Amino acid sequence: MPRHLTLFDLDGTLLPTDSDHAFGEYLVRIGWADGEAHRRANDRFYADYLAGRLDMDAYVDFATAPWRRRGTAELADVTERFLADVARPALHPAALALVQRHRDAGDLIAIVTATNEFVTRPIAGLFGIEHLIATELARDGAGQVTGAIRGTPAFRDGKIARVDAWLAALGQQLSDFERCTFYSDSTNDLPLLEHVSHPVATNPVPALAAIAAERGWPVLHLFKT
Repeated sequence: MPRHLTLFDLDGTLLPTDSDHAFGEYLVRIGWADGEAHRRANDRFYADYLAGRLDMDAYVDFATAPWRRRGTAELADVTERFLADVARPALHPAALALVQRHRDAGDLIAIVTATNEFVTRPIAGLFGIEHLIATELARDGAGQVTGAIRGTPAFRDGKIARVDAWLAALGQQLSDFERCTFYSDSTNDLPLLEHVSHPVATNPVPALAAIAAERGWPVLHLFKT
């Protein structure tokens, strides 16, 4: 069993962008979403996220609406194009090196992100990270995404619940590890940052940078945001 557990937030932490917001912008670009109306709503939800007041249910319904009735082949094509045009160019050598360093050390590694699994599963693959704890999407009897959330969203306190459930499914718990590190840029992640033994404020927003300075947490700057 690995002695160390390493958890990464994704948006703003490993990526110098917000993948969900960027995917919405990409859908506008390819004509799947109405440009001005979608952009206004997308920006408003993103501002709510930064302010810590995001309505996750409303946001997931909004974010999945432009694509959830599309066919499997269409979605696979757009996902590949999004990875090629947006996600892969956003990969930063310092972030890739950080992940590799923990991989080489034999850590158990996971991405823990509020962004939904449809957007983030392929991006986790770009980092070579197998374990993804993301907001899961509800599906109907035919397997179609409904616009609702399945289970607990991986957001704020929900990240703790989801990490604990994931570890339990592996037959483990947080206390089994000598060290548990969590990298994040956002005050939305304070619950999980406070829950682990080694919080690292990574590319932190000003509010998190101030908290890290007050509490003596290490601060890591992988890239300029």
